[in-house]
Amino acid sequence: MNSASITGRANATAAAPATLDALAGLGLLDRPLDRLADMVAELLKAPRAHVLTVQVDIHPYDLLAITTAGRFRVTGTARTGFLEPVPYAFFVKVVQSYAKSPLAQQLPDAVRDLVAPLVPWRTEPDLYRTDLADRLPDGLTAPRAYGVYDLDEDSAAIWLEMLPTRPISWGIPLHRRAAYLFGRLAANPALAPLAARVPPVRTARNFTRWWLEYNVIPQLHDDKLWQRTPIAATFDGRLRARMLAAVQALPELLDELESLPTATAHGDACTRNMLICEPDGRLALIDFGFWGIAPVGFDLGQLMLGEIQLGQRPAGLLHRLENECLPAYVQGLHDEGGAISHTEVRRAHALLLTIYHAIPAIPYEHLTAEPGRVPYRIFENRALSARFILDLLDATSPA
Repeated sequence: MNSASITGRANATAAAPATLDALAGLGLLDRPLDRLADMVAELLKAPRAHVLTVQVDIHPYDLLAITTAGRFRVTGTARTGFLEPVPYAFFVKVVQSYAKSPLAQQLPDAVRDLVAPLVPWRTEPDLYRTDLADRLPDGLTAPRAYGVYDLDEDSAAIWLEMLPTRPISWGIPLHRRAAYLFGRLAANPALAPLAARVPPVRTARNFTRWWLEYNVIPQLHDDKLWQRTPIAATFDGRLRARMLAAVQALPELLDELESLPTATAHGDACTRNMLICEPDGRLALIDFGFWGIAPVGFDLGQLMLGEIQLGQRPAGLLHRLENECLPAYVQGLHDEGGAISHTEVRRAHALLLTIYHAIPAIPYEHLTAEPGRVPYRIFENRALSARFILDLLDATSPA
């Protein structure tokens, strides 16, 4: 779909070709207006609906995503009986295979083929075909899907409800609350079967084999890397030595991590993937592309580090976030009947942070930025985060 075909407004009884093309591009290939009417009726909890108007617009988003090809709003009015016309709205997310992503095209063919299994794009549309929203523990919710349509072998369109939400200020209390709810999600027995359906491909060992060994570790052994600005100003010699020591210890760290308990994980628990619903204040989860079974504590890392890695929150808050979020996560586990100890969660958390965040701490994606435009705070935050993580690794190391 090009931009001309995805923006338009038309009476449904005589929809403009551009609007029909837009609906077809979002999966409504056969009798698009009838299929839209069926989804509107279900959304509005009516026996039937007659779509009066329909408009398809691009939903703006400021980050390039790996498997998201597009985000759209489908809105309009419908009649559900003898009442006045009522509005309806859907959020439509188009997901695609990693091979189609612009980010994938930046990698050599051999590396792209190796990395692809780390991004199982079908996970999200398959999950939205289930009753996920009905299984989430109290305090959590997710948008309901009213249609999931395969566009071809490598892409699908997911039609979701537009949840009423309010702006979020991600202070410490909300981080703590989210950590508690992720703990409940991790141990919730109703969610476990949905997580177990996802093939265990995106593991720490595969991440090491298919990403770290090809794209990170060789650069860490290159003296020229450490001499570049602003790396030299933020990643000092001692930190370099500690990161390389963690690389050296990777086989043992992976073996130990695989010996620890696993649990259900959202898989991408950054603050961008959480909304606060109106009027009940429940936390709504979105973007389930990395959903599945993972080592216990997996979601804690992204919750704590997501904004810090982007330079949106100072790394100096990590100690406080750790002190608040880790106990809250463990409490959530226990409130759902889990029996995993605080010590096991903390050690798994330290190992996960080391593998996924400390060893690949250098923000390689910013090394090609023009002089003067390099986001220095990102390098500084990544270095401080790596020190914090490696300290945690040492502190949790078995005697």
